[in-house]
Amino acid sequence: MVAPDAVNENDIDKLTISDDLSEEPTFKAYIEAKVYDKEGHVIDYRRQPMRSLTQYFLALMSIPIQGTSRSAGANQATGILTSVLGLPSEVTNLAPYGSSVWGAANITWSWSIQLGSGSQAFSSSLTSLAAPIANGTGTGQLTYGNASISYSGASINILIMVSNNTSGTINVTEIGLVGTINLIYYNSSDQATTNSYNFLLSYDTFSTAISIPSSGLAAFQITLSFSG
Repeated sequence: MVAPDAVNENDIDKLTISDDLSEEPTFKAYIEAKVYDKEGHVIDYRRQPMRSLTQYFLALMSIPIQGTSRSAGANQATGILTSVLGLPSEVTNLAPYGSSVWGAANITWSWSIQLGSGSQAFSSSLTSLAAPIANGTGTGQLTYGNASISYSGASINILIMVSNNTSGTINVTEIGLVGTINLIYYNSSDQATTNSYNFLLSYDTFSTAISIPSSGLAAFQITLSFSG
C-alpha cells in the first residue's frame, strides 16, 4: 500500500515567485522518496518542497555566469569562487611553458545525494548533514548506487537508489544535495592532476522518518525546475 504524499501541490506552489512578479522566471524544487520492501512492493512515498539551498549552491551556479569568468590573460579566480567555495585563487605548479597544455586548467562538477539519520537547524553555511549515513553493509549503513542526473525540458532531476543490506531497519530523517567540484590541470611534470572540493548544496529534513526495512530499497530524487 502506498502512503499518501507528505504534502500537496499547494505547498510546493509556495516556492514560486508571487503573482505581482508574473513576468519573472519561476523556480521550484522538491524532494521525492519511494520505499520498497524486499518483495518489491511500495510501502512508503513522500513528496515535499525543498526549502534550503545553501550559499554553496548559489556560488556553484555562478560559475557559468559571465560575471565570474576572467579573460584569457587573467590567472586568478574571482572572489565568489575563493571566498565562498574556497577554491584557490591561482593554480600553481602548472605545466611549463612550451607544453601542449601549458597554463591550462578546467573546472567540472558533479552532484549526488547524501542521506542522514540526524537533524539540525538550517543555515546557509552548513557543510554537512547532522548524522550522515555511510555507504556500506555494516550496522546503520546503506548501500548507495550511483547518482543519475537527467534533464527534461527546464528541469534537472538527481536520483539515487539505496538498499538496506543489514539485518535491521534504517531510518532516514535528513537529506542533502552534495556537489563535487573538480579542478583539473597538468602539473609541472606534465601529469594530469585533479583537486576535488565537496560542498553541501541543500539541506532538508523529513517530518517523520523514512524507514527502509532490512533487504528493502529506496529511491530518492531531488528535482530543480525552472520556468518563465
